[in-house]
Amino acid sequence: MHRILFALALLPCAFAQKKPVTIEAAASPMGGGGRGDRAGAPVWAPDGSRFAYTEDKKLMLYDAASGARSELVSLEPLDKMSVKPPAREQFEFVNRGVSEDRIQWSGDSKSLLVIDSGDIFHYSIANKKWTQLTATSEPERDPRLSPDGKRVAFVRGNDIYSMEVATKRTVKLTRDGSATLWNGRPDWVYPEELGLGRAYWWSPDSSKLAYLQFDVSREHIQPQMDLIPARAVAEPERYPKAGTNNADVRLGVVNAEGGETHWLDVGETRDMLLARVMWLPDSERLAVQRLNRVQDHLWLILIHAATGNSRILLEETDPYWVNIHDALRFLPASNKFLWASERTGYRHLYLYSMEGKLEKQLTSGEWEVTSLAGINEANRTAYFLSTEVSPLERQLYSVSFDGGERRKLTAAKGTHMVSMSPSAAFYQDSYSSSTQPPRRVICDASGKELGVFRDADARAKDAFDLLPAEIVKVPAEDGTTLYGRVIKPANFDPAKKYPAIVMVYGGPHSQTITDVWGGASFNQALAARGFVIWQLDNRGSAGRGHRWESKLYRRLGMQELEDQLKGLDYLIAQGYVDPARVGIHGWSYGGFMTLYSMLNAPRRFKAGIAGAPVVDWANYDTIYTERYLGTPQINNDGYKKSSPVNFAANLEGKLMLVHNFEDDNVLFQNTMQMNDALQKANKSFELMLFPQKSHGVTGPPRRYMLQRMAEFFEANLK
Repeated sequence: MHRILFALALLPCAFAQKKPVTIEAAASPMGGGGRGDRAGAPVWAPDGSRFAYTEDKKLMLYDAASGARSELVSLEPLDKMSVKPPAREQFEFVNRGVSEDRIQWSGDSKSLLVIDSGDIFHYSIANKKWTQLTATSEPERDPRLSPDGKRVAFVRGNDIYSMEVATKRTVKLTRDGSATLWNGRPDWVYPEELGLGRAYWWSPDSSKLAYLQFDVSREHIQPQMDLIPARAVAEPERYPKAGTNNADVRLGVVNAEGGETHWLDVGETRDMLLARVMWLPDSERLAVQRLNRVQDHLWLILIHAATGNSRILLEETDPYWVNIHDALRFLPASNKFLWASERTGYRHLYLYSMEGKLEKQLTSGEWEVTSLAGINEANRTAYFLSTEVSPLERQLYSVSFDGGERRKLTAAKGTHMVSMSPSAAFYQDSYSSSTQPPRRVICDASGKELGVFRDADARAKDAFDLLPAEIVKVPAEDGTTLYGRVIKPANFDPAKKYPAIVMVYGGPHSQTITDVWGGASFNQALAARGFVIWQLDNRGSAGRGHRWESKLYRRLGMQELEDQLKGLDYLIAQGYVDPARVGIHGWSYGGFMTLYSMLNAPRRFKAGIAGAPVVDWANYDTIYTERYLGTPQINNDGYKKSSPVNFAANLEGKLMLVHNFEDDNVLFQNTMQMNDALQKANKSFELMLFPQKSHGVTGPPRRYMLQRMAEFFEANLK
């Protein structure tokens, strides 16, 4: 008996009551997925057998076959060795989209380049020795180690430099860089909307570099300003707005040891976009993807670096727009290349000869290839992630270049993100589901699990009462299936009528309803306070193919709202939501959708919070906006009908606007214009403003923001 009593006494400890998710938890790193994995992304060595990663200020090495981990070196001394760049530099913040790889391998997998605080360091694995390559007050941007490991290139100011690693002898490769002429450095809109985070490329033989030169002199200058110091600081931003001038871009090749740039003729570039540049394995030719301005015509051009001779390998045209991708691979052993196309309405893989002749379609079906994970040319195999199982999941497959059946390599239900070694012999699989926190494992090419890199962090799951996030199917008017997700409040009683909040994004290239871990999120915190949380992916969102997203062509907001209202009707029909107490909230495109919904269906939403909203699409950037709406000059009516600022007089519900004053993406000008329109229409609203320079609110102010947002909904929906 005493043993039973002792066991019962332990029950409160063993089964401690979980607490509801709080705003503090939602604003912390725990929000959205546990504490967050301290280990950085894997950086695979060229030999494909191991990868480097950072963890707790240490540079680590992981052997894929054995699972052995070793600490290479502490990174803390680098902070002391670095010469910090100046606090501000005019136009510097426009380059936040540039992708700098902090860790890079040499081609022989024996040394590493590490970037820290704007300076460059070289580490020899064999000698266990650091060498500091630069120590300057001006930062070296986007350093890139040559494939042979003997040189490192970087951008300083607006020019490209090349340095010998052994001697530190530095050569200035370009000399015409200026405030408006940027060599090897993209403007703001290319990384943001084309995903082109770099603007120069080493040839595979390390003898030369290809680079893009951006002439930004004709781009619009947005007069950003930092108002926090006692004396305001002007921080103007080059920001091309829809219908205005893009940067003029041209492609050149320069010898790694210096000399004149050889400019390449890729055809007309004024009002064109050079969306991708890639060296072929022979180091003699380059592949360039050129898009017209409204992005419905793409040319894949093959050009000889020395002679300038060029030819078109293939063209893609689309009645709506062509989505750029990174699924181009050249296969020198077979004299072919792999390409992805959405010509069927879904992205699939195709094999071409080097003459541009289609030889085989490798994948097909009413699902899409979401990314190309790797290639094993020797085994004639491609590895890719797709939505074949469900648009709610991402699973890894392999397919032979000869066609035939695909092989599914990942087994766990949910969403997989894969980092594959260059040889495609191993990969790291990071996966989660709505009930499974993220887990990272190492697998071989057959899909066999070799080891656990990071097991799931269940601390958020164990500490908090995470309410079930149920994915449901909603039939649209034409029978199309829309996917929604509902989180019901704690102690849910189906006989009660609850207030509901519609969480919306709605735009292209984004998908909110997937089978993925949500963690201790803001949605969970609001549900813990008694709200029903509802989300739905309308037509136009990602994950369902190009045909699905093309419904937004030349008009934004209308199709999205139609589907969102259908989802709201479905939710109300379940019987537990009070239709008179429905709120809506979204950020960025979701902020636009919040305003568009409240002004075009004003009696459906009692309250809304629009975060960083686009209120007039003429305010947004060229590449994104013109892809969907065309230019204002050719679709003025579409711009007017898609812009909430024109319908301010329709506001009936309670509204809060939230924005960063120096938002470099959706300019604060949008909220200021909405503010002006609402005041002229004599409409009441609230405004919450932050001084940050980013598109999202981060750091300690985020907790304040979420608290105020929760209080707003409680005051207006309960």
